[in-house]
Amino acid sequence: MKLNNESDRVKREVLARVARALYADTPAALDRIPLEMRPRGKPFSRCCVYKDRAALRYRVMAALGFRGEDETDELKPLADYAAEVPLRTRNPEPFISILSEGCSACLESQTTVTNLCRSCLARPCAANCPRQAVHVKNGRAEIDRSRCVNCGICAKACAFHAIVQVPLACADACPVDAVGKTDDGRVAIDHEKCIRCGRCQSACPFGAIMACSQLADVILKIKAGRNVVALTAPALAGIFPNAPARLCGALLKLGFSAVHDVAAGADETASREARELHERLAAGDAFMTTSCCPAWIETVRRHLPTLAPFVSHTPSPMRLAADAARAAHPGAVLVFIGPCAAKRTEATLAGSPDHVLTAEELGAMLIARDIDVDACEPAAPVVAGSPLGRGFAVTGGVAAAVAAQLPGGVTSPGAYTVNGLTPKTLRLLAAFAKTGKAPAPLVEVMCCEGGCVGGPCSFEDPARAAARLTSSK
Repeated sequence: MKLNNESDRVKREVLARVARALYADTPAALDRIPLEMRPRGKPFSRCCVYKDRAALRYRVMAALGFRGEDETDELKPLADYAAEVPLRTRNPEPFISILSEGCSACLESQTTVTNLCRSCLARPCAANCPRQAVHVKNGRAEIDRSRCVNCGICAKACAFHAIVQVPLACADACPVDAVGKTDDGRVAIDHEKCIRCGRCQSACPFGAIMACSQLADVILKIKAGRNVVALTAPALAGIFPNAPARLCGALLKLGFSAVHDVAAGADETASREARELHERLAAGDAFMTTSCCPAWIETVRRHLPTLAPFVSHTPSPMRLAADAARAAHPGAVLVFIGPCAAKRTEATLAGSPDHVLTAEELGAMLIARDIDVDACEPAAPVVAGSPLGRGFAVTGGVAAAVAAQLPGGVTSPGAYTVNGLTPKTLRLLAAFAKTGKAPAPLVEVMCCEGGCVGGPCSFEDPARAAARLTSSK
């Protein structure tokens, strides 16, 4: 379940304020955002109002597409950064930025005994510990840190819930151990390990991990009169509570010249993957994994190279939709919009589409322009996809679409679904590569639990988004 929190609210408010300043051609207003959001005499969230303002300044920089780590002049006006946006020739990569001023230097993930311990007769915490790390002393359970491996068995065994696992939120959210700490205890990301999934960003309760947005690039190109085409991810139909036709109308009102439904690209991906799967199995291959999730592709490239021969060669729906839109609108600026963080890296490495916006950033643009989606005239995308294509946004949807596209007379060989990348599922996938065997010929891999609707850049509960998406088919 996705819960609302103050960190997300602040992030979205900054995006909306930045968008409003850019739309109004008042770049000087950017420098006032930290002051307006944290005025004197009003509540603040960090040690003082001035630290809050410093953190907000870096959030504005990230919203403009700049990494705070690269700043060389702390007195440089934010308006000057905005002036540099049109001069950019490449999207920021890596797009993740660390706000060290906002990091709380959390303790390492650990299991700890609270004062709720009753020193009960059963003592299941000690009896079930596989490392004999728990013992009772002076009427209370204690954990020997030199033996504890933080497995959590003692916490699950305690009837009083007196033992808890205290997470290091950002590091625990990362499936590939790419999040660590600096010497002073603050967060650090190993970009060679990072798969760009964005989980650390959404997990950090202090908002210390940010993403460099392409919001400013898109707004300024629309304002400059460029032909800007929106490529809408299938997940948007579930994330936004509005009718898809109304959302399409809202995009046109924002200044996009046309809208292409990426579900049409998903239909083409399913067709190609079905043919590829059939050919691979006929050639004697044991299995094939899907290729539409960019965080999964980065995982294979950086951590599981032995699985590379088993990954489908078919381009993702975003890439195929961008190719179709490029042919239909020569010279246009193509902008993918969805809940996925890793799509930024995929687009940057591939050189297409030109920009990637998140669902949150689209929401900020609508707020900045005071657009009521439900009041917009319904419109249809230039190219629309099928219900099966829209199903790509939910776990199991890719496999279902591929099965439906298998050549005539070919019986579906079955599919195995990986519903979210974790250290456990990565070990399982590595075993598939080592043994050359998988539970089914088609392995669908989704980095985010629930599928794309569970992406880190969504503002909707994944289960509710999936239900809405299903009902809209």
